[in-house]
Amino acid sequence: MPQKPKVAVIGSGYWGKNLVRNLDRLGALAMICDRDETQLAAFRKQLPGVETCLALSDVLARKDIAALVIATPAETHATVGREALLAGKHLFVEKPMALSNADAAELIELAAKRSRILMVGHLLQYHPAFEKLKQLVSDGDLGRINYIYSHRLNLGKIRREENILWSFAPHDISMILSLAGEEPESLLAVGGNVLHQKIADVTTTHLAFPSGLKAHVFVSWLHPFKEQKLIVVGEKKMAVFDDTCPWPEKLLLFPHEITWKNNIPVPSRADPEKVELAEAEPLLLECRHFLECIVEDRTPRTDGQEGLRVLQVLNAAQESLDGRGQRSGIRGQGAGGGDQRVESVSQFTDDHSHSNSAFVHETAVIDHPAEIGQGTKIWHFTHVLKNSQIGENCTIGQNVAIGPEVSVGDNCKIQNNVSIYKGVTLEQGVFCGPSTVFTNVYNPRAEIRKMDQVRPTRVKHGATIGANATIICGVSIGRYAFIGAGAVVTRDVPDHALSFGNPARTIGWMCRCGERLDEELCCRACGLCYRREGTGLRPLDVSMDENP
Repeated sequence: MPQKPKVAVIGSGYWGKNLVRNLDRLGALAMICDRDETQLAAFRKQLPGVETCLALSDVLARKDIAALVIATPAETHATVGREALLAGKHLFVEKPMALSNADAAELIELAAKRSRILMVGHLLQYHPAFEKLKQLVSDGDLGRINYIYSHRLNLGKIRREENILWSFAPHDISMILSLAGEEPESLLAVGGNVLHQKIADVTTTHLAFPSGLKAHVFVSWLHPFKEQKLIVVGEKKMAVFDDTCPWPEKLLLFPHEITWKNNIPVPSRADPEKVELAEAEPLLLECRHFLECIVEDRTPRTDGQEGLRVLQVLNAAQESLDGRGQRSGIRGQGAGGGDQRVESVSQFTDDHSHSNSAFVHETAVIDHPAEIGQGTKIWHFTHVLKNSQIGENCTIGQNVAIGPEVSVGDNCKIQNNVSIYKGVTLEQGVFCGPSTVFTNVYNPRAEIRKMDQVRPTRVKHGATIGANATIICGVSIGRYAFIGAGAVVTRDVPDHALSFGNPARTIGWMCRCGERLDEELCCRACGLCYRREGTGLRPLDVSMDENP
């Protein structure tokens, strides 16, 4: 392979450290970015030739780094991935590639526009045993495939930021879709909540495909022993991929036969056949594949489209788990950039002002009085405090707190783990990335009440705030401004400004369509050009302008 591209790993914790190890082994690791200084210090001793940093903006500014590998929490994947692609980097993102179908479709579109590689970390697609199994299925050695089922079971690792479906099942869904060669037409998921009232610890997902193929995925982190099996039942042979077995036994073929006697099916058992495999670490093969795709400009085996197909199944399964029954017509849902249609199961009482088409998840809490606009979706464990107003067609993610007395405009998107306190106003079309931090008192003390010192903060029409950014109270963020991930905003941000760093500073300008402007203040994506006006920008085409 020609000279390897330089790669930065974003997130070096539980799984990220394995990516660090393999990319370093391949000679491609140039930088590690993590918020944990202790973790970075350990890597500096272990890998003295590899640079480290705390801020994503430091990575994005490096022109010599061609690609980013993202191993951060799932709720940040879409935001960090978007910023990586906007900065012109190739992108490898761990599963799931995003939490919503719309975000995944946006990443795919952005990668295509930027001519960048987008790959999703569905690791088991690169396992030598699965590669061989897929070849056997493709060559017809197993005959017509009738049934596929997978078991991914263990005692732990128990999570609280996601349920077992999202934690364990993506790899199995990816393998099943790959073997099926088609997308399911219906799905039913059932689960059990043992340790937490609202978080499933055990789920079984049943899939039905147009060809008649059936499949199920059984996952649990409350199992007495580790079990990782994928079983493919064909007319000629049955295959068992058991990743807990030694290499010579990881893939077995069972040439069992079913014969009919007196109109009764009679099984005829045969000894298993061991399939010879080339031993290799799947993650090393996956990382090498990513580098080869960059150098050779070819589509990854698990590209963005493959990641979206898996995500569509995950979201449909989650809907089924949430009590909306069997999901039909899964194929193609969300591929155009929209979420799957969610029926209204609003938990409002008559004390709340709301549209019948608003959706509020059963775990969310809406205080009285509060106003929720038509078409708005409010997801798991979110709390809207009294006297707050949320506009139409907004998406409010998991574990969000809004209020009291907060105004959110129409078409806003607020990602997971964001708190919007009294004094903050979001105008129309504002995007808040995961774990965005707003303050409302400049110098708070736990033992001294200072709510009479609340400083108003306004985020204007169309502005975007990246993951983990902090907005100090009393500032105004201009229209269509773009705040980079991890930035700390301590002063007003002009219209269309691109701001990064701590404290945030203007390093460029952004078009209203979300692309960075060139030196002539023109957008190469949509063709719109701008003029300087005051501290910010205004479109040259006055028909595109708006009143402040």
